[in-house]
Amino acid sequence: MAVRLLLKRSPARPPPNNVFAPTGPDGWAPVGSFGFLPPPRVFRFAGARLFGGLRPYPLRLNHWPSGPSGGTAAAGNGPCLPFISDPNFLHHDFHHYFQPGPRGLGFLAAPFLGLTFGLFSLTAAAQGPAPTAATGRVSGTLLEQGTGQPLPFASVVLLRAQDSSFVAGAETLENGSFRLDQLGLGSYLLKSSAVGYQGLRRRVVLTAAAPELALGTIRLASITTQLKGVTVTGERATVENEPGKRVINVEKDLASVGGMATDVLRNVPSVAVDAGGSVSLRGSSNLTILIDGKPSGGSNGGPGLRLDQIPASRIARIEVMTNPSAKYDAQGTGVINIILKKQTKNGVNGTASLLGGTGDKYNASLSLNRKQGPANLSLSYDRQDETYHERTRNAQSSGPITTRQDGTGVERNFSHSLNLGLNYDLSKEQSLSLSVNPTWQQEANRAEQRLSTARPGEPTTTQQGVQQLDVDVKVLENVASYRRTWEKHPGRELTAVGGAVLIRADVPVTQTLESGALTSWRQQTDVAGNIYFAQLDYTHPLAGDKGKLETGLKTQYQRNQGTSDLFAQQPDVPGGYVRDEARSLAYKTRELVPAAYATYQRGWANHWNAQAGLRTEYTRVNGAVEGGQGQFDIRYLGLFPTASVSHRFGQRDTAKAAEQPQQLSFSYARRLNRPNFMQQLAVPIYQDPRFYRLGNPELRAEFSHNLELGHQLSLPGGAEITTTLFGRFTNNAIQRLRDVDTMATNRNPAAGLVLVETYRNLGSTTNVGLELTWSQPITAWWRVQANGSLYRAQLNTNAPDAGSRQALTGTARLNQNFSPTPALDVQLTGSYRSATLTAQGRQLAIGGLEIALRQRLWQNRAALTLRVSDLLNTQVRRAEVNSPELQSTLYTKPETRVAWLGFTWYVGATKAKAGRIEAAPSGGGGFGG
Repeated sequence: MAVRLLLKRSPARPPPNNVFAPTGPDGWAPVGSFGFLPPPRVFRFAGARLFGGLRPYPLRLNHWPSGPSGGTAAAGNGPCLPFISDPNFLHHDFHHYFQPGPRGLGFLAAPFLGLTFGLFSLTAAAQGPAPTAATGRVSGTLLEQGTGQPLPFASVVLLRAQDSSFVAGAETLENGSFRLDQLGLGSYLLKSSAVGYQGLRRRVVLTAAAPELALGTIRLASITTQLKGVTVTGERATVENEPGKRVINVEKDLASVGGMATDVLRNVPSVAVDAGGSVSLRGSSNLTILIDGKPSGGSNGGPGLRLDQIPASRIARIEVMTNPSAKYDAQGTGVINIILKKQTKNGVNGTASLLGGTGDKYNASLSLNRKQGPANLSLSYDRQDETYHERTRNAQSSGPITTRQDGTGVERNFSHSLNLGLNYDLSKEQSLSLSVNPTWQQEANRAEQRLSTARPGEPTTTQQGVQQLDVDVKVLENVASYRRTWEKHPGRELTAVGGAVLIRADVPVTQTLESGALTSWRQQTDVAGNIYFAQLDYTHPLAGDKGKLETGLKTQYQRNQGTSDLFAQQPDVPGGYVRDEARSLAYKTRELVPAAYATYQRGWANHWNAQAGLRTEYTRVNGAVEGGQGQFDIRYLGLFPTASVSHRFGQRDTAKAAEQPQQLSFSYARRLNRPNFMQQLAVPIYQDPRFYRLGNPELRAEFSHNLELGHQLSLPGGAEITTTLFGRFTNNAIQRLRDVDTMATNRNPAAGLVLVETYRNLGSTTNVGLELTWSQPITAWWRVQANGSLYRAQLNTNAPDAGSRQALTGTARLNQNFSPTPALDVQLTGSYRSATLTAQGRQLAIGGLEIALRQRLWQNRAALTLRVSDLLNTQVRRAEVNSPELQSTLYTKPETRVAWLGFTWYVGATKAKAGRIEAAPSGGGGFGG
C-alpha cells in the first residue's frame, strides 16, 4: 500500500480551493471545495485498496490563494490544508495521532490517507461548496480560572465542523485576547491550548445575520492526569519568564516549608533577604512591594504589615519586575508583586497546617474559603511563635581607642494574623472585593553584652550589661476594589481600588548595666501611622485587539507621628528612672504623592511586542521634630518614561505557529527612591549606650536609569536558558554611613567609642552585570534549575569618609528537584553570594545548603513535610568598615540551622499537588542572591 505525491503545474487556472475527481484518463471534475494551501500547486494522491474492499479513489487538490498574499494565521492567510510531505508525518491536526515512533508509523499513514481522502471526496460532493463570505470574525479572552489572570501566548485554532480541517489560527496577546478575522460563514470548532491548562473545544456558528461572534472571557483550569499510578500534573514551571516580569510559582517550591513571604523570596532569582527581613533586588533594597497589585503598608521595612507576617501557604505566585511599566509606582529599583491564592471551587475548601522547628519554634495556619454562586468568602488565621539565638563579636578602633564587644542574644517572635475577604460577582462583567486584615505582633529580645575598651597607657576597662528590647505592633489593613469588564469588548477593563493602613507601635528598650562607668537607661518609642491610597485604572484595546492603551490615576497620603522618650536610672526616685527632657522628642511627618500614567502596547505578526509609557508623580513631604529641630519641607515633580520591545523567533516546528523557542527583549525605565521618614527625622534611636541611629533632614530622593537586554532560549527536551544584561545608573545615591560621635565619646571616655549611623546622598553609583538562568529536566523524576549573576558595582563620591570604590560581585543558586516515588518530592538547594560593596567597606561572602522533603498522604488529602535549613551551618553575617575615622569588623552568627517538621490537611476539594510544598522559615539568618 503506498501514498504518492505528484506535483505539476496546471495548464489552466480553475476556481480556487477546489477538489477534483477523475472522469477519465485526463479528465477531472470538481466534487467539492477546501480551505487554503500555500502557493499554487496541484496535488495528486493515488489511493489503494482499503478496508471492506473499498476501491482506490484518486483525488486532485487544486489551490490558488483566495485572499491577499502574506499576512498571518490570525488573519486567515496561513497554511490551511493538511499538507503531506512524508507519509510518516502529517501536519496540523493529524500529526497528534500519526507521529513516527521508534519503529515509525508509516505503515499506518498510507491506509489512513487513502481512507481520509477517499471519504472526503464523497462527503465533499454531497455537501457542496464550503462556507464562502469571508467576513466573519471570532474573538475572546483566555483567563486562568484560579486567579483570573490573562493567559498570554496560548494557541487558538478554528477547524471546520464537518471535517476538522484547519481554517485559521492565532496566539493570544498579553491580555489573553485573540481574534480570528476573514472567516467564511458556517459551522466551526474552536480549540485552544495552553501548557498546563485544560483545552477548550467549543462549537461556533457564523451566519449572515450574525457574522461576528464575541465569546467574552473563557477560563481555563490547570490539569492533572493519572497514568498507571503516576500523577502527571500539567502546571507552570517554578520560574517563568513573561514579558516584562519573572513569575515564581510558590506552590512548586520545596525549599521552604510553612513559613512567611520573606522565606519564599530567599529562593527567588535576583532577590536577596537579609536577617532583618529587608528585601533587595540585584543589590538594591529600594523596592516597591505589592500584595495582589495593591500597596503594602509595611513594604520592605516600612510601617505596616510586614512580609514576615504573610504565610507562604497563602501565596500562589510572586511577580518580579526589574523594569516595570509606567502603570506601577516609580518608587524603587523594581517591583515585587505577591499574588495570594484565590478560591474558584464551589463549597468549602482550604488547608490547615501545624509546624514545629528545633529550638522552640511553633507555627499554625488555617485557611478556609466558602464559595457559593457569585459570592466567595475567605478566612485565614496564622499564629507564629518562634525563638532564635545568635552570637555577636564586633571589634572597632578610632585613633588610639580600641573596643571589643561580645554578646549573646535570644529573640522571641509571637504574632497573630487574621484575614477576612469577600469577593462578590455583581454580574458577569462586574465584581466587588472587600478585605480586612488585622495583625498583632510582639517581640521580646534579650541580649547580654560584654564590652572592653583599651587606650594607650591606660588599663583596659570592662563593662557588662543586659539589654531588653520589646516590640508591640498592631496593624489594621482595609482594602476595597471594584472591577468592570465588557464581554462584548474583550480586554477592556476598569478597576478602582481604595484602602487604609493603620499602624500603632510601642517599642521600649531597657539597658541594665551590671558593671562599668555608665548608668542604666531606658528609651520608650511610640509610633502612630496612617496610610491612605486610591487608584483608578482603565485598559482599552486598540488596533484590532493587537494593541491596548492603559491609563490611570493614583494618590497616596501617609501621616506619621510619635514620641521618643529617654529615661536615665536614678534609684532614689519612684520607678527608678527619670525622664531626660533634653533628649526626649516628639515628631510628625506627612507625605503626599499624586500620580498619573499612560502606556501604549502593540503587538505585530505574533512575534513583535512593544510598549511605551510615561508616568508623572508629584511629591510633597514635610516633617518636624519638637522644638523646630531638623524641620524639612520638600516638593518636586518627576517624569518617568518607560519603554520595552521584544521579538520572538526561531520556532522549532513551523506547523505549530504558537511555538517560538527564542525571545529577545530590551527595556528601559527611569525610577526614583524616596527616603522613608525614619531616614529623614533627626530622632536618635538607641540600640545600646554606644550605638544609635539618626535621620538626616537634608536627605533627598535618588534617581536612576535602568536598562536590560535579555534573551530566552527554549531547547528540545524542556530546557530553557535565559540571559540578561542589565545596568543601573543612579544619581544622588542614598548611602548608609557609620561614624564616631566624637562629642559623646569625649564626654565620658570610660564608656569607649560611641557610634552613630545615618544616611547621606553620596554622588552616583553604577551597577552593570550579567544574569544567567538555566532550567533542565534531566529525567522524568529529576529537574535542575541554576541561576547566577555577576555584576560590577561602582561608587563615585568625593566624601572623605566614603571614597570612590568599585567591586565585582557574584551570586549563584542551584536547585535540584527529585520525585523518587509518585507521592514523594525532594528538593536540594545551594546558594552563594560573594562580597558586596558598601559606602565605607563591604559585606563578606555567605553561602549555605538546605534540603526539603514532602510525602503526600491519603490520596493527596494530607502531606508530611521535613526541611533542614542551612544544613552545614555556614551562614554567618560579616561586614567591614574602613573610613578615616573608624575601622571595624562586625560578626553575627544567627541560628540558621533549623529542622522543621510539618503536617498539612487539605479541607474540602483542595488536594496536595505533585511537586508542590509550602514554604518554611529559614531560621533567623539567611541571605539571597
